[in-house]
Amino acid sequence: MTTPATSSQPNTSQPTSSQPNTRQPNIMIIISDDHGYADRSILGVQGDVSTPALDRLAEQGASYSNAYVTAPICSPSRAGLAAGCYQQRWGARWFTDSEICPPQVPTIAELLRGEGYATGYFGKVHYGTEHSGDRGTPPQHGYDESFYGLAGESMGRLNYLHHSEESVQDYGEAAFPMAVQPLWNGEEPQELEGFLTDAIGERTRQFVADHAETPFLATVAFNAVHNFCWQLPAEELAKRGLPSYDDWNPGAGEYIDWYDGAISPHLENGRAYYLAQLELMDAQIGLILDQLDELGLAEDTIVIYLTDNGGSTCNYGVNLPLRGTKYTLWEGGVRVPLLLRWPGRVAAGETRTGLTSAMDIVPTALAAAGAEAGAYAHTDGIDLLAPTDASDGAASGHAALHWDCGWQWSVRKGDWKLQWVEPGSPVAEAIRDVEHAEPGSGYYLCNLAADPAEATNLHDTEPSIAAELLALHYAWAASIAGGRSLSETGGN
Repeated sequence: MTTPATSSQPNTSQPTSSQPNTRQPNIMIIISDDHGYADRSILGVQGDVSTPALDRLAEQGASYSNAYVTAPICSPSRAGLAAGCYQQRWGARWFTDSEICPPQVPTIAELLRGEGYATGYFGKVHYGTEHSGDRGTPPQHGYDESFYGLAGESMGRLNYLHHSEESVQDYGEAAFPMAVQPLWNGEEPQELEGFLTDAIGERTRQFVADHAETPFLATVAFNAVHNFCWQLPAEELAKRGLPSYDDWNPGAGEYIDWYDGAISPHLENGRAYYLAQLELMDAQIGLILDQLDELGLAEDTIVIYLTDNGGSTCNYGVNLPLRGTKYTLWEGGVRVPLLLRWPGRVAAGETRTGLTSAMDIVPTALAAAGAEAGAYAHTDGIDLLAPTDASDGAASGHAALHWDCGWQWSVRKGDWKLQWVEPGSPVAEAIRDVEHAEPGSGYYLCNLAADPAEATNLHDTEPSIAAELLALHYAWAASIAGGRSLSETGGN
């Protein structure tokens, strides 16, 4: 069942997914980095936020209010999204063991290229430890054209401004933590001294213009709004009245001490830097949407927006009303904004409440492209646009969703969610110390309908529900490690 969202536009576009398609739709997947759940102006939660392009997507398409990624950190989350599968199937759980899916598990780009699509990747790459020529680089997992930075080579980051050999020499020891490195154009290195958000948008629009006559997949992976958000063009700092802030200088002190001063609550103007990066990313998304309109491609293009994990509160993102942040399995670590626009096929301004996952993007895109169901039968996702029988009033979606980082796991079924964090985990302790985030400890059970902020632990008062969810988690974990392991079966 869907419910209308507040919108300034009339709800005149109704879903007609059963009617024949005149052409395969273009697929555009826009992924941001660490975007706070509350940080969209259409929500009216944070009065300091301005995101007209994201609001436009919500007004013209569907918002998924119970949408999740498969991990509270970027690498395994992006791996699961690319394959449409739980990334635990090939052992990707945390930074330390995450990689893109093995060759026998196809990515969305490989699958859509098989359906005749031109494929392009633009922006941040961070599935694990990939280097040039590895499967984790876009040219090696299905993308015909690409412009990207390998964040796994620089502590999971990309500098917003500096990507040249000269800057690498200037930064010296600081180049690695400050993510200063050349980018890549396909298999060739490419230098850039300029604002990366704008470059990602420009390369995306060039790809769209070049492939306006044929179906295409464009994956657009902004590094915004990941720290360090003070890395803004000088004119933007001046326009906003913001002071410049220096990247780490090894001669001025230890990195970890500098980092502590560069995140919440110690970074002065931190929220303003974050909002500037968010607004500039939103502006590039707006230009992409304008181009689709100008080329007459809007009705032939499925646009999906989401972020890679929950908002980073250490980077001044806001996840209200959700508890927690990136790194944790509280809702603020894994529930994300997810918007889907397909004019004429998806009703404008609706909210869909079923349990939704980033894994659903692959089967949704393949089904819309007209692929045989067997092409994506191996995935763990569902087709978000498939007709459903809503006669019982139930919202369509997953019956349950699972997360497993090794040292913490959780499961959600209906309104109930059970979470477990290894007591005394050194990973949890490091997150507390370095990122100022609290993962919790032991078992935690809550009813998200009654308690969306996860304020009250019902584990001891609802033992039968806790036992049911624990058994569900064990069954899922066994299926991941057993006969349905894609890394062993080749996706069949």
